[in-house]
Amino acid sequence: MKRAGVDAWVVVCRENANDPLAAHVGGENAGAPAAFLFLREAEQLRSIALSPEGEAKALRDVGLHDEVESLPRGTDLYAKVSERLARLKPRRIALNFSERMSVADGLSSTQRALLTAALPPALRQRLVSSEELVVEWLGIKLPEEVEVMRRAAALTAQLEEEAYRQIIPGKTRDSDVARFLKRRMAELGVTDGWAPDQNPNVNSGPDRGHSHATDRVIQPGDFIQTDFGIAIQGRWVTDIQRFAYVLAPGETKPPPEALEKWERSKKGNRVALAAIKPGARGWDVDKAQRDWMRQVGSEPVMWGTGHPVGYWAHDVGPALSGAQKGQPAKGASARIIRPGQVFAFDGFFAWKLPTPGETKTLSVEEMAVVTETGAEYLIPPQEELILIPSPNPRPDASPPR
Repeated sequence: MKRAGVDAWVVVCRENANDPLAAHVGGENAGAPAAFLFLREAEQLRSIALSPEGEAKALRDVGLHDEVESLPRGTDLYAKVSERLARLKPRRIALNFSERMSVADGLSSTQRALLTAALPPALRQRLVSSEELVVEWLGIKLPEEVEVMRRAAALTAQLEEEAYRQIIPGKTRDSDVARFLKRRMAELGVTDGWAPDQNPNVNSGPDRGHSHATDRVIQPGDFIQTDFGIAIQGRWVTDIQRFAYVLAPGETKPPPEALEKWERSKKGNRVALAAIKPGARGWDVDKAQRDWMRQVGSEPVMWGTGHPVGYWAHDVGPALSGAQKGQPAKGASARIIRPGQVFAFDGFFAWKLPTPGETKTLSVEEMAVVTETGAEYLIPPQEELILIPSPNPRPDASPPR
């Protein structure tokens, strides 16, 4: 709150259409409108839950807040919030509305109107977006959280490698690989890191961006991209890609031009890692990657180099993007990188395919945590392409017509 320059933060929670940050303030079980206040006085912070009497006892039992005030049914919640704020006389009051950050935009227009109407005119002029506060608070992960994410990242990569071992070129479809991963997730009791219909995104064909796996049949000569993330304990999310190459019958290694593309993409990821350090901007990381891509002759790539990851696949914090259009740093790309932030980021190399307008991009994606001096991978990064052999044709097989 001090870094964001706010003295009070109000989170209003409710049933069925709750604020995205409700679980982070203890309001995920709200059965009726409730408010959670965080009040800063000098170097002291006080948290207060204004809760309907039906849930107030449970909140006291959990013990997250310094004070829980039980409100009889029918109490004007917003008048109570106004009363508490008027006592403190805060200079800036953060509310969850934001044009740029969805997770900090959970206050409905109705809630905002009711709260604003309840405040005295002087306090109405002090309302600001909670966006900066949310970034400063949730963007940095505790060491214990990083360890949870480290184990989850190892499992994510392990499952991707398992899935590649199931492939039979000429028979297996991208969607078969995706279904295998879904089955393994169910067996292990983990959930999707992002929209279930697009996780995992298995793609052996031209670039598709964020999408579902199709029924395309995997063939010799294909690069296969699996973009995959899991959620552990319903809270911590991973986002890792692993790449495979399908060998032609009789091949023991990919052709030199395929290996060269892989090495350029892998190097781009290492260039990005070296640029992730405390005090740098997200834009600076993206710029380092773009410089490398131009150096090695990559086609332009529309996607940013990376993003924070943790509570969501696209978490809050500095965006490792912005330089792809040659514009100066602004918005999330201008945010400063801090120790404890965790990023998922790509190394790009793209080339044109024979079909007009189509490209293929290798996007070697890893996860890393920012340290006091730089950044380190959460798990060992992918060094070599995963190779998928193709069965040799039977000697007695008739030649194709």
